Amino acid sequence: MSELTDSTPRSETPPFDAEDVHRLRIAIGRISRRMGMFASEEGLTRSQSTLLTTVARHETIGVRELAEIEGLNPTMCSRMVGKLEDAGLLTRSPDADDKRVVRVHITSAGAALSAELRGRRTALFARHLAELNDRHLEALHDALPALEALSQRVADSPRPSAEGGRP
Repeated sequence: MSELTDSTPRSETPPFDAEDVHRLRIAIGRISRRMGMFASEEGLTRSQSTLLTTVARHETIGVRELAEIEGLNPTMCSRMVGKLEDAGLLTRSPDADDKRVVRVHITSAGAALSAELRGRRTALFARHLAELNDRHLEALHDALPALEALSQRVADSPRPSAEGGRP
């Protein structure tokens, strides 16, 4: 199996027409919403859950960097951090080198909840994958690098308001 890179030439004919793009977007959205339901069972919004997961992955991170990763404005991100801090899942402290910078840290309770949510989502996803036939499993496996690249491009793209309108 060869891995595609950004330097891999594209074919002249795009493999996705508008309907294919729509189907892919809908499928990814449904999966995301279903996985996000575990967060609401724990009293978190999907946004709070992804923010908690990001902090857990980094252990400590600046609020501005966190906002950038999550695609939030820094004020909204700070509010969400405050709610998670009130719940005992995160803490904030000034940066050791630059007191103007606020660092966000995962607490042991936050790390435990993040790990629990991740485990539950992974188990659910694995159960659904186990129900697919070999052809679909192989196609999904082969699509992983492309899906990861797409995910990164979407994450790195300007916010919709910067692109001139709503998506």
